[in-house]
Amino acid sequence: MNKCAAFVILSFCGVLGAVAGAAGQMTQKDYLSSIEADKIRDAETPNERITLFLTFAEDRLKKIQYELEHPSAEKHAEMMNGLLNAYVGCVDDAADLIQLGIEKQQNIRKGIDMMASRTKDFLVILQKIPTEGPDGEMYKDNLSDAIEGTQDASKEAEQAKKTVAPPPVRRKQ
Repeated sequence: MNKCAAFVILSFCGVLGAVAGAAGQMTQKDYLSSIEADKIRDAETPNERITLFLTFAEDRLKKIQYELEHPSAEKHAEMMNGLLNAYVGCVDDAADLIQLGIEKQQNIRKGIDMMASRTKDFLVILQKIPTEGPDGEMYKDNLSDAIEGTQDASKEAEQAKKTVAPPPVRRKQ
C-alpha cells in the first residue's frame, strides 16, 4: 500500500509540474523572444508597453527588409511569413493596449501619438514589399493581412486621439 500511495503522490507531483510549466509558457507570446517578453513584463506603464511593442514591430520590419535584400537560399517564404506574422502580432498587441488604456481611462496619449505616427511609416514600408515571383505568392496573404492590420491600427489610433481623456491641467492660483 505504501508503494501505491508513493506512486500516486509522485504522479500527482509530475502532473502539477507539467501544468505549471505549460502555464508559464502560455504567458509568453510565440512571436516574442524571451528577452522581449521580459521587457514587456517589466514595463511599468501602458505607454512603455505600447512603445516596446511598436519597437519590436519596427525591428520585424527591418528584418523583413534585410530578408528581401539578402534572401535565404532555403525557406525564404517561411522567413517572410514568420516575420510578417510577428510584425502583425506586435502591432495588434499595441492596439489592444491602447483600447484597454482607454477603457481604464489611463494616460496613454504618448502611446496613441506614437501608434499614429509609426503606423503611417510602417504602412509605407509594407506597401513597397514586392509580391512578384514564386516566393512572393507564398507570403502575399500574410503581407495583405499586415497591411490591413496596420491600417486598422492607424485608424484606431486616430479615433483614440479624439476619445482619450485630456491630460490633467494645473491651475495657477
